[in-house]
Amino acid sequence: MKYSIVVFPSSKVQEVANSYRKRYDPTYALIPPYIRLKEAFDLEESELPKLVSHLEQVAGSTESFTAHFHRVSTFHPTNNVIFFAVQNKEPFERLHHKIVEHCVNEKETYAYVPHLTIGRDLSDDELRDVTGQLSMVKLDLSSEIDRFHLVYQLEDGIWSVYQTFLLKK
Repeated sequence: MKYSIVVFPSSKVQEVANSYRKRYDPTYALIPPYIRLKEAFDLEESELPKLVSHLEQVAGSTESFTAHFHRVSTFHPTNNVIFFAVQNKEPFERLHHKIVEHCVNEKETYAYVPHLTIGRDLSDDELRDVTGQLSMVKLDLSSEIDRFHLVYQLEDGIWSVYQTFLLKK
């Protein structure tokens, strides 16, 4: 089965992100807005208890924090993705490292950059047009990050939460 590890930001941040995602992200109906901690990976069901145990240890040793989204950016020319950039990347990077260092140590496709995708699979022209419009948007959003989620993909492509892990207060 295919799994991933994600953070869902506050409902306010999700609402703003979804105002763009419904137009520019074909995965809009498959999963709420998220910050990926570990890209999708395949895992045998027999390996799940080991992963869950590891994620419980990670959560128990990680302090909650606040995420600040401060601008719209893109991964162009590597990838035609538009996203809300995270101003304070370090807490996400530490959490990502803790997750992948022991248990889910598959090589990632790209270097880890915490972000919240609001558009993907855009043509070059559409990407330029949308980023031109969004570069004028003043973005100042915050979200308390006090949990992360192990999610799995159903046969219809929809992602569902398998388990939630609470960070230390």
